This record gives sequence, structure tokens and C-alpha cells, in this order.
Amino acid sequence: MEKPKVIFSWSGGKDSSYCLHKVLQEDIFDVKYLLTTVNGNVNRVSMHGVREELLDMQADSIGIPLLKVYVKEGTNDEYERQMEALLLKAKSEGIQLVVFGDIFLEDLRVYRENNMAKVGMKAVFPIWKTDTTSLINDFIEKNFKTITCCVNDGYLNESWVGREIDRSFVNDLPKNVDACGENGEYHTFCYEGPIFKKKINFNIGEKIYKPLEIKTTDDSVCTSNIVTKGFWFVDLIPL
Repeated sequence: MEKPKVIFSWSGGKDSSYCLHKVLQEDIFDVKYLLTTVNGNVNRVSMHGVREELLDMQADSIGIPLLKVYVKEGTNDEYERQMEALLLKAKSEGIQLVVFGDIFLEDLRVYRENNMAKVGMKAVFPIWKTDTTSLINDFIEKNFKTITCCVNDGYLNESWVGREIDRSFVNDLPKNVDACGENGEYHTFCYEGPIFKKKINFNIGEKIYKPLEIKTTDDSVCTSNIVTKGFWFVDLIPL
């Protein structure tokens, strides 16, 4: 019986990598494409700040073609417009499903489901409601290698950006930080593991601080009254 064709929403980080590994191992879906949003002004992965070249290196190592949604205005309208055009094209190829690596943010899940419904497609969430501490420990156990590329300064200081995700990282996390950073506390770049045919090589460049004021809401899973003043990024330089 033919497996359903899917697009996999790929951020390049640990949750995407873990989720893709699960999907490929279960062999229920035919993953035709990876899909990533790229800031077209700076050619970096949106929010994560990872260079597009490293994204391309990941896709090449995984061996699945990569689709990119380029945004320049930085508005939801632009993002949804560009995404809809790309998804409609994919739908014409017989793809009905998009796989996401989200874990527990209900609002985000509803947003994704609504966007998929607009183009007559469905969202799939293979790691939904997985315990995040168990997930990060299993991620490490499976010999994935990843590094933090962006941290929210409301939760973590400069010393946390550019840090390897390992046992000591998990043990050192403050109690108000989700183990997988699911509330946006930190983002990662995955460069080695069972989904990759070869390691992604890079050097660690300068750390960059970008101010941005957001107040976290009490409906977050890790409740707090923390004010985010900005984000620390580290520039990962391809080799």
C-alpha cells in the first residue's frame, strides 16, 4: 500500500531532528520535502538566525529535498501568503499532509491546523504531548549533537548561547525553563545524529544581542512573569 506523501516542517533544531527521526523510523509516511522559513533580507533561518548555507548542508546530509518560504516584510500576512502558495503547489503533487515537531503549545497547534485547513491539507504532530525531559534525554541517548543558536534573555543569559546540548546542559537549566525550550527559551542547530549521512561542520563566530521587548503570558506551560528584553544569537560559520 502506498504511503501518504508528506512535507516535514524543518527548523534545523533538535525537536525537528528528533521528530524527523521518529517519522523515518516508523516508515508510515513518504517524506517528499523538508520545509523551512528563511528571512530573505539576511538569508538566515527565521528566529534561529542560522545561515541558509548551513540549512542547505543539513538537507543535503539528510538526503531530502528542501523547500524554502522566503519572507522579507516580517509580517504574518506575508508569511501566510507565501506559505499558502507553496503548499498549494505541493498539493498539486499529491501531498495532503504537513508534519510538525511541536510538543505542547496548544495555540500554535490550532494556528497550524487552521492554516492547513485553508488549503485543504492536514497537520500531523508525531511528538505531541511527549514529556520534554524524556524527549531531550532520549535525543542525547540517540547520539544527536546540537548547539544553542539563540536564547531568550528573560530566561537565559549570554553564557547559554553557543552551548552544546548534553547532560550537563539539561541538569544546569533553571527550573522555570522547559527542558526542550518549548516556550521559546532557547533554539538550536542540530549538526550530527542518526538522520544525517555526514556531520555538518562549522565554526562558532561572534555572539550578537538583539533587543526586543515581550512579556510572557501566564498561559505558558512554564508560567512566569518574566520580561524578555532581547535575544542572544551566536553566528555559526559553515566550513
